[in-house]
Amino acid sequence: MSESVESGQLKNCCAALYQSDFARMLLGDSFHPGGLRLTERLGERLGLRSGLRVLDVASGKGESAIFLAKRFGCEVVGIDFGAENVKESKGRASTAEVGHLVTFREGDAERIDFPDASFDAVICECAFCTFPDKRAAAGEFARVLEPSGKVGLSDLTRSGPLPSELEGLLAWVACIADARPVEEYAAYLEGAGISGTEAEAHDEALAEMVRDIQGKLLGAELMSKLKRIDLHGVDFAEAKTLARAAADAVRAKRLGYAFIVGQGG
Repeated sequence: MSESVESGQLKNCCAALYQSDFARMLLGDSFHPGGLRLTERLGERLGLRSGLRVLDVASGKGESAIFLAKRFGCEVVGIDFGAENVKESKGRASTAEVGHLVTFREGDAERIDFPDASFDAVICECAFCTFPDKRAAAGEFARVLEPSGKVGLSDLTRSGPLPSELEGLLAWVACIADARPVEEYAAYLEGAGISGTEAEAHDEALAEMVRDIQGKLLGAELMSKLKRIDLHGVDFAEAKTLARAAADAVRAKRLGYAFIVGQGG
């Protein structure tokens, strides 16, 4: 990680952005490519079912955790660094009438506050690449996992160097600047004792999401100029530059999106 991007600053910036109205406008409730369609696919790869206990790391607004509980009947605990995300997630679970299956609490992926072997599965969608200490996070995933349990990551992947526009703090927060080759994600998990890792590419979902964000950025900028919405402090020029550079990288196949699934030791 760049020395200019301190660990605490990055975590706080990620939490602030993903709790913002601006993020919801651009990303909806599922803050990752493919939305709930790919959440369901990842749940299938993990073999989720009723009776299993699942940890959703960086659970955001709770959309995936609630969906997994309703779709598979499993018990889901979501942890997120952002207090506002956790508060909203609890309300959403109550409204969805899945409070008996889904709970949320504040938590740090690098220091998960649960005993060893607490979960049958750990899921982390489009967030692992933002964790400053990925080795520590992978180790925590393995620690809280039952020996026969499974871990499933979905994240941005990279092939070769990225342009300078994708190296700043906004790019870090947007899960781009520290995207890694899929083999590196697998290596983090394997180094923590997760075995048999398998990858599944979903680059088309990322391409679709980037196109959608570009369109929404133009609309949001126009609405802001017309005073229809208040997005004070948003740097539209920087955001559009980042989105354009990301779109170029996706077309050049330097940025992609993939699942990595493995089993506890």
